Amino acid sequence: MARRSTARSGGTPEAADAADGVGGGAGRRPRAGSGGRWWVWVGRAVLWAFIIVVLFNGVWHPLREGIATPAADDDGAQEEPQEAQFPEAAAGAFAGRFAEHYLNAAEDGDEADRAAALAAFVPEGDADEFNVPAGSLTGSEIQVVTVTPEDGNNAVVTLSAQVNGEPMSLDVPVYAEDATSLVVSGPPALLAAPDKAELPEAPGVEADSQAREELEPVLTSFFEAYAETPEHLTRYVENGASVARLPQGSLEFGQLDDVVVPARTEVGEDDVRQATATVEWRIPGGGGEAAALTQSYRITVVRSDGEWYVRDLQGAPQSFGR
Repeated sequence: MARRSTARSGGTPEAADAADGVGGGAGRRPRAGSGGRWWVWVGRAVLWAFIIVVLFNGVWHPLREGIATPAADDDGAQEEPQEAQFPEAAAGAFAGRFAEHYLNAAEDGDEADRAAALAAFVPEGDADEFNVPAGSLTGSEIQVVTVTPEDGNNAVVTLSAQVNGEPMSLDVPVYAEDATSLVVSGPPALLAAPDKAELPEAPGVEADSQAREELEPVLTSFFEAYAETPEHLTRYVENGASVARLPQGSLEFGQLDDVVVPARTEVGEDDVRQATATVEWRIPGGGGEAAALTQSYRITVVRSDGEWYVRDLQGAPQSFGR
C-alpha cells in the first residue's frame, strides 16, 4: 500500500510530501494582515486627509481675504471728505501788515500813497473806503492775539495795538482762498483792549520750615554761581541734570528774599520738592549804584544722601497773592 501511494504521488517521498503540503495549504485560512493589506488602508486614509485639507484651504483662503479686505468701492464710501482748514498763521501775518498801513495816517503823508499801500490788502477798487484824514490815526505795538475762523475760507483776526496812544484791539475780517491768496473782506473794527484781571489768592501751601532752613544757604550759593561763578554751578546741580547759567555780566546776585518749600510734592515724594524762590538781582553798569531787580523762580530740588541739589529752574507761575 505504501508503494502504491508513493507511485501515485509521483514516485518519490518528496513528491508525496509536496502533494500533502499543497492540499494542506488549500485548507488553512490566511493570517490577518497577510499580504500587506492594512498598509493599503492606512495609505488611503492619509490620501483622503490630504485631499480634504487641500480642498478646505482652497475654499477658505479666498473667502477669508474677501471678508478681511474691503472692496475699493467700500473704502471710498467710508472716507469722509476733509474740511479745508483756514490758514490761521498766514491770515494773522497778513492782517498785521494791513494794520501797519491802516492805523498810520501821518500828518505829512500822501493819501494817494496810503491808498496804494492799502490796495495790496483789500478788494480791487475799495482802497479809498479805508482812507482817513492825515494825522487822525497812529498805531504801534501791533500784535496778533487770536484768529477765529468762521469756516474754511473766512475768519476774524484780532490784533492788539497802541492806537493814538491808547491800548485797543482791532478786528480784521480776512478771506483766504488758500495760504497764499488772502484779502481783507470788510472794514475792520476798533474795540476796547482786554480788561485787567483780578488775581485771586493763591491756594494755601503747607510749608516745610526744616527743609527751608536747609535750602536757604544752598540756594543762595546756587544763585550766586548761576549769575557770577559758573565754575561752581555743578556743585549745586543734581547729577545728570542741566541748568544753563546766565550770560556773563548780565546780572549780579543781591540776596535771596524768600523761599517757600511745600511739605510734600503733588506726587507725594519727600525727597523731591518744587520750591518758590524770590531773588533780588543787581543790574551792573550805568556808572552809579546798580539797580535792583526782583524776580521769582520755581526751583525743583531733590534730596540725596542728606544734601539738597537743584534739578530744574523755571519762572514761578504765580508768586503774587500768596
